[in-house]
Parts: sequence; structure tokens; C-alpha cells
Amino acid sequence: MKLLSLLSIGVLFSLPLQANEMLTEVPATASAALPDRQAALPAVPKKVGENYLQPASLTDIPAGVFGDKVRLGYQLFVNTQTLRDKYVGNQLSCANCHMNAGQQANSSPLWGAYFAYPAYRKKNDKVNSFQERVQGCFTYSMNGKAPESGSPELVAISAYSYWLGMSGLMAQYNVSGPVPELSDAELVKGAMRDDFPMPEAIAKNLDTKALSQLPGRGFPKAPEPELAYAPERGMIVYQAHCQTCHGEDGQGQIIAGVAALPPLWGPQSFNWGAGMHRVNTAADFIYENMPLGKSVPLTVQQAWDVAAYVNSFDRPQDPRFDGDVSKTQATYHQHQGYYGQSVAGKPILGTDSYPVFPLKNTVKP
Repeated sequence: MKLLSLLSIGVLFSLPLQANEMLTEVPATASAALPDRQAALPAVPKKVGENYLQPASLTDIPAGVFGDKVRLGYQLFVNTQTLRDKYVGNQLSCANCHMNAGQQANSSPLWGAYFAYPAYRKKNDKVNSFQERVQGCFTYSMNGKAPESGSPELVAISAYSYWLGMSGLMAQYNVSGPVPELSDAELVKGAMRDDFPMPEAIAKNLDTKALSQLPGRGFPKAPEPELAYAPERGMIVYQAHCQTCHGEDGQGQIIAGVAALPPLWGPQSFNWGAGMHRVNTAADFIYENMPLGKSVPLTVQQAWDVAAYVNSFDRPQDPRFDGDVSKTQATYHQHQGYYGQSVAGKPILGTDSYPVFPLKNTVKP
């Protein structure tokens, strides 16, 4: 059962009204200047018969400078470990949470997120661009540090996200020709703005609000469980459905020093600031997307219970931690999660968490 992103996520590329709020240019060390931009996800219920956006084939990415940016964005998204020790501090890649290289509907697809930014966020009282959203993914879900604004990496991921979304819209509304090229400065802003260049055939059918609410964005809201979720039951679900891929110890499958299947807790997973550490967010993701291939779909109860089990183990520290777990818990963790709590008699989670943004050769199990 391939259980991550994330991440945004947590990871996770989610939408302004339904996903994790992220940071820009944040330090890897604790700081009181880091506001809580990880609001709980008001996930959107899945509707029967919805028509999902279908991006063009990757073979249609054009030649030339713009196409090179799109291809680089794809490569970074599916193999984010190429940025290990530069911006990434764990064994995850973006595609661990955003299935099918960020294209899959109901798996927080890139095209859904791109059309939802820039967006005003009441929680930090500012407008966040798409690149700021991506910067937060590196800080939390990748347990790393944010790439600099306008960096080649952020431009590339923005270009890939834009190309997926625009190619899908052009196909949906029968607009011929190549995807219009944008400058780097325009790409990193996102599409939810009045001056975003949109083909007329699309613009007359969809306004910016409709674009930000495309079917299949984010993770669909899982139904509420009949019983209160319980890590004890989740352990049984994990052993039956998840550990073949993620290991008995939750550390994934490591081949040639890289995680072929992602770790779900411990030093190489997402940190306590990532949206996926919330039980409800993880349950939404699991119920819709796991086990990988869904040969044996989980029940609603099983999804919630295994989400609780995965998040009952320690992981890298919340970057907003200032030395006091109880204070960090009270300020940033008033939601469905276990940070600052003891589960099954284990030490309080967060008191002995793993480092934020460690170099790869310094990580110990």
C-alpha cells in the first residue's frame, strides 16, 4: 500500500479552501516567525459522474526552452531525490502523494492546485503565489528547506503544473495548437488571477472561481467512520494491507540508497508540520488511493484506523518547534493528530522527534 505524498503534501498540493497552507522562504530551524499555515483540510466530497481533466500525453511536451522547463519539472516531481541535501531532507518524492506524476484526479493533482493560486490566505493575511505553495511542500512534506523564489526548480515545477492544466483544458474545449508559453515570472504566480492569459474558448466557459474548483482537485473527503479511529485496529490493517510495500517497520523499500516505496514514519518521512500527519487528511488520501492499485479496497473504518496507526509514530520535528512541545502542540496542533500526545504508552510524540532537514549521511534510524 503506497500511502504517501503529502505531501502535502501534505502533502501535499492541495487547494486554498481544501488543503494544507504552505510557507515561503522558510528556514529549516525553529522560528517563532513561522505562522500556522497548515489549516485542516475541508476536503470536497466525491461526486458520481464527474468529468475530470485529462492532461495531454507527456510525449506532447514541445521542444525548445519552454518544453525543457516542463520536462525538468516532471523529472523533479517524480524523482525529487535529485534535490536531496539541497532542498530535500527525507526519502520522499512529490509523486508519492500526488499519484501518476501529479496528473491523477482525486489525488491532489498539480493541475488542480495550479488553477487555485495565487490566493489570499486569511491565516497569514497575504496572497500566496503558486511557488509559495510549492516552497511549503519542501519545508514540511520533504522535511527540507524552501527553494529560493524564482529558482530554476520552482520555475520548472510551475511550468509542469501549468502545462498539465492548460493542455487538459485545451483538449476539453477543443482548442487547437500548442500550450501558450509563459515567462518565468508569470509561471510561478499561478492561474487564479484576472490577468492570467486564457484562450478565449476556455475563458468564456470558466471564470477563475470555476477553475479553482475543478472536479478531482485535492483528496475527496472520506466518509466518517462508524467507530472512533484507533491505532490498535490500524496495526492489524497495516499488517494485512500495507507492510508488504512499506515494511514491517514503516520504512519503505530502499533500493540503491533510494526509497522505491516511501517510508511512512521515522527520520526519512514527512515532518510533524506536513498536512499528512493529520489523521483525517491521511484517511482521505488512503481511502481514495490505497492500497496501490486497490486490488483489495479498504473499508471506511480501515482507512481511518490505519491512518491513525501510521501517524502514531514519531517523525521529524515540526519546523515551528521552539523547544516546548506542549506550546507547539497548543499553537499549531489543535486538530486530528497525535503530536504532543502519548499513544499506547509510548513517549509523548514530539519530545524525541528526528531532525529537520538533516544531511543524508547523518540520518540514523
